[in-house]
Amino acid sequence: MNANPSIPHLRVCAVSYLNTVPLVWGMLDGAQQGLFDLLFRLPAECAEMVASGAANIGIIPSFELIGREFGIVPGVGIACRGAVRSILLVSKRPAREIRTLAADASSRTSVALARIILARRYGAEPAVVSRPPDLGAMLREAESALIIGDPALRIDPGTLPYHVLDLGREWLELTGLPMVFAVWAGPRQWITPPVIAAFQDSCAAGLRSLERIIAQESAARGFTPDLVRRYLTSHVVLELDEPERRGMDLFLRYARDLVRPGAQKLCTGGFVL
Repeated sequence: MNANPSIPHLRVCAVSYLNTVPLVWGMLDGAQQGLFDLLFRLPAECAEMVASGAANIGIIPSFELIGREFGIVPGVGIACRGAVRSILLVSKRPAREIRTLAADASSRTSVALARIILARRYGAEPAVVSRPPDLGAMLREAESALIIGDPALRIDPGTLPYHVLDLGREWLELTGLPMVFAVWAGPRQWITPPVIAAFQDSCAAGLRSLERIIAQESAARGFTPDLVRRYLTSHVVLELDEPERRGMDLFLRYARDLVRPGAQKLCTGGFVL
C-alpha cells in the first residue's frame, strides 16, 4: 500500500536483467516498497507499455526516446564509461568485413549502437536480422551476432574463437563520452519531484546494499559472485551526471540518422539489404 500521499500509485515497468536490480532495490526491499506497482519486462516491451499507457513510468532504452515527448527521471539510469561487458558483438570476421548481423532486438538501443559503431568506426553497414539470443544459432545464420544483457554475461569473451567487440568500450573510444543505455521515463505529468526522489532513493538504497544484491543475484541467476561484483561495480554506472547527458545527446543524434527515410531498418524475418 502506498503510504506517501504525494506520490500517486503508479505502474512502473522495469527490466529483468541484472543491471536493473540496484535501481529497483529500494522499491523491492527498502523505504520505497509499496509505492509503485512494479512490473518486469524486456527493455523494448517497457517502452511499448509506457507508450500505450499500460505503465506510467518505465526503464526506457535510449533509442525509444526518439520521437516521444517523455519526461526523464534525472540522475539515475543504466550507463557505462568504458567496457560494459553485457553488450557484445561477436563476429567470425574483422569488424570492417562484417556484411550480416544477427541481433537480439530486445533492446533497440543496443542494435542502434552496434550499427553506429560499425558504420562510424569501421565503415561497415551490415544487413541486420532479429534473432533470439543463441550465439551458436546466430553465427550459423550470420557473420556476426549481437548479444546483450544476462545472455552476454553468460559468455566468456576471452574463450571465444571469434572477434569480440565490447560496445561500451567501442563507444568511449569513438566519442570520448559515456554511453547511456536506458533511463526512467514516462509522460511528464508523472515525473514530479516526489516521484523523482523516490526513484533516486531506490537506486541509492541499491548501491548501499551491493553485497546483498551480489549474494542474492549470483545464486538466483547462476553467475559467480565475482562476475556480479565486477559487473555492478566496474562496468555498469547507475548514477548519471553531465557527461552521461552529453553522451546520450550524441547517441540520440547519431541514432536519429538511422530512422530517417531511406535508412536501413531492422527486419524480423530475412535480412534487410
